[in-house]
Amino acid sequence: MAFYSIGEVAERCQINPVTLRAWQRRYELLKPKRTEGGHRQFDEEDIQRIEEIKRWIESGVSVGKVKALLAESEVSQQDGWESRQEEMMSVLRQARPAKLRALITELGRKHPVEAVIDQIILPVRQRLALDLTTAQSVSSLFNGALIDYASACLAASRKKAGRNTLLLSWGNDDRTQLWLEAWRLSQRSWHVDVLSEPLDCPRPELFPGQHIFMWTGNALTPPQQEQMSHWKAQGYDVAFHAG
Repeated sequence: MAFYSIGEVAERCQINPVTLRAWQRRYELLKPKRTEGGHRQFDEEDIQRIEEIKRWIESGVSVGKVKALLAESEVSQQDGWESRQEEMMSVLRQARPAKLRALITELGRKHPVEAVIDQIILPVRQRLALDLTTAQSVSSLFNGALIDYASACLAASRKKAGRNTLLLSWGNDDRTQLWLEAWRLSQRSWHVDVLSEPLDCPRPELFPGQHIFMWTGNALTPPQQEQMSHWKAQGYDVAFHAG
């Protein structure tokens, strides 16, 4: 997961850092994490919340009333995600590829990539893995449609300004989620090329001068942390992608 300083967030959201601090301290609208040195760190969810606060205020709502409205919105939104999950499960049980592709495309257009992946797709994939009434072929159909859509999003993102990167799976054989993470990165202004096969022993020296994201699906193990530090000390442009 990417984190941003208050200055970076202020620039991205076009808002004064003083205002962000007031929203946190006085109105308790924001809860950024802190570094060991005490500096605020914001993630994509925080940024989405800031944009929602701005929309309420710009519509004429006083800042003092926004907290209650956000709480109501979160409850409503959670109910919405659950209904979307049920809709996806229904389409999957019908095993209609065209309808499935249309639903994935609709979700991708209407909602932020973080929400689609974390609130809909991953929960549905987990349910499919536990649902004994669902054939393995249905899960395979879902995975294929997700990879197809993610690939199209990667291609579209290359038409916009961005920085090139390689994404590889370090010891995790879930190829579908690897492509979902590539889609996630593509919406953060990265032009992503995917190494589709999981690697137990990545070799960044094979890609000189290129930025590389390492994805594991979990927190780095101590040996992996040590290896990352070694690569960086050697001058390789590598980073850990946590999702």
